[in-house]
Amino acid sequence: MKYGFIDYEILGEGTPVLIIHGWGIDRTTMQGALEVVFEALGGYKRFYIDLPGMGRSEHGDVRNSDDILSILHGFAEEVIGEPFILVGQSYGGLLARGFVNKYSSLVKKMILLVPCVIPGVRQGRVEPLQVVERDEELLSLLPKEDYESFTLMNVVLTRPVWERYRRYLMPALARADWAYLNSDLEGSFSFNVDDMDPVSIPTLIITAKQDTEVGYKDQFDLMEIYPNSTYCAVEKAGHNLQIEQPEIFEGILRSWLTTH
Repeated sequence: MKYGFIDYEILGEGTPVLIIHGWGIDRTTMQGALEVVFEALGGYKRFYIDLPGMGRSEHGDVRNSDDILSILHGFAEEVIGEPFILVGQSYGGLLARGFVNKYSSLVKKMILLVPCVIPGVRQGRVEPLQVVERDEELLSLLPKEDYESFTLMNVVLTRPVWERYRRYLMPALARADWAYLNSDLEGSFSFNVDDMDPVSIPTLIITAKQDTEVGYKDQFDLMEIYPNSTYCAVEKAGHNLQIEQPEIFEGILRSWLTTH
């Protein structure tokens, strides 16, 4: 389906959920992470979008996060049409917090998965790459390009993680317009998304202890802005924690959704 030049997909019925993926991937990555939980629980209408220049969305004249926020607000008003649960992963977590800063009345709950706190590449208190598990036989069989992609930020380098990475991330990464993302899109906002009074929106913050891209320490401070929040730091997981520790991730998400 299309909203302007933004491609999106709706799954299920019930409480609306707007799901925003991270930089350079697309909605299929988020579906791989979340659908097993939402399908089992039932009662949620999931709106999966592809951000400009990613997935199946064109980028139009979008140049910064302010432009994307305007698109997200229009989508929320015109397509969703009622308050919803907001999910943001990585860069999508930054966008989600910008949305709450401007349009908090539209958000019933918020879920932040390895959220970017400080705009830019590897800003803030990020972790050095520390591989916690590796399958040398598997890695020796991977073509050079696949090896470099898989080992760039993953810290659990096993066959099950590789299979999930190959299924849910590699196709999304291949669809992205990297020339646009690397040169034309500015990821920061014109305002400080955290410059706001504390908001009581129930919030779940899931981070990874070995996250080389956004870390896990700066996210703890978000609980001052969202005092009605639950914070989890998952051990033996990097920025792609949903494929490295799927059982833990799914358990946290399922428990929180059923108790908040």
